[in-house]
Amino acid sequence: MDLATVWFIILGVLWTGYFVLEGFDFGVGMLLPVLGGRRHAADAMDAEKRRRVLLNTIGPVWDGNEVWVLTAGGATFAAFPHWYATLFSGFYLPLLVILVALIVRNLGFEYRHKRPEAQWKARWDLAIFWGSVLPAFLWGVALTNIVRGVPIDADKEFTGNVLTLLNPAGLLGGLVFVTLFLTHGAIFVALKTDGDIRHEARLIAQRVGAVAAVLAVVLLVWIGLADGKAASWATTGVAAVALLGALAANRAGREGWAFLGTAVTIAMAVATYFLTMFPNVMPSSTNPAWSLTVDNASSTDYTLKVMTVVALVFTPIVVIYQGWTYWVFRKRLGTNHIPEDAPLEPASR
Repeated sequence: MDLATVWFIILGVLWTGYFVLEGFDFGVGMLLPVLGGRRHAADAMDAEKRRRVLLNTIGPVWDGNEVWVLTAGGATFAAFPHWYATLFSGFYLPLLVILVALIVRNLGFEYRHKRPEAQWKARWDLAIFWGSVLPAFLWGVALTNIVRGVPIDADKEFTGNVLTLLNPAGLLGGLVFVTLFLTHGAIFVALKTDGDIRHEARLIAQRVGAVAAVLAVVLLVWIGLADGKAASWATTGVAAVALLGALAANRAGREGWAFLGTAVTIAMAVATYFLTMFPNVMPSSTNPAWSLTVDNASSTDYTLKVMTVVALVFTPIVVIYQGWTYWVFRKRLGTNHIPEDAPLEPASR
């Protein structure tokens, strides 16, 4: 196996890590106005405590989870510069929207507690919500289009536009990512909380998970039919079984196994995408001969060797540190753990 193929596999692992870890972050952000809304709360103060519980479940880990996408982007640039150039020039607008949404979302995490006004907090809650929905949806749209093929000419340049990406398969991919992350996030909330929030999160996971199961099977079968590879069919089957197992475990109140199930589901979905592409890294729907492949899009052997040494040294350090962070903050949270905040002040006129 040559180094270009090895780094294609490494990129698959990096994207898997990102979607499994950031996936529940996105899910919790999308659930903020639901589990933290007045419908489930006794009053405004209780709703605020519930939102703080939700944010505290991901507070210690969300920034570490984002490291995976930064590493994946940097590795793509170094290992497959031609893929990086075509991808970031052709998908410039969707990737820009994702970047802005992530920035606004992160600002919400940092700034919502800076002032006591209810309107101030509500606006940052909206920023967190939309900063979670948009990246989840657009990642699904972008990756589904890449896997199924996009218009690329003989010069390896993307010749489509934003509307090209908003095709039925791409939109379905976006919905699959949103529903999977919602399910993953709801189960994470159930795993990390206690009391009413835990039970409500389990109920939401059960309902949204059923929708995600149907949409994901349709999408992965659609991709598999276009590809026909036995390996991608196998990962599709594992993803379906893992999601059904996760929903069964969630119903039984075994959130740890349920979370493992949704993590495996997302991992196998990403594996299906990468197996479908290989040996391409960006298939051309215009002419298969113009596709970017592992060979024609990769960097030099020297660069790949240096990257491999760096990865072998630093990857274990990052994984151990992140695992230690999750272990330290492993205990469940409830509204009873949230200290009394300053009274919510109405917005000044």
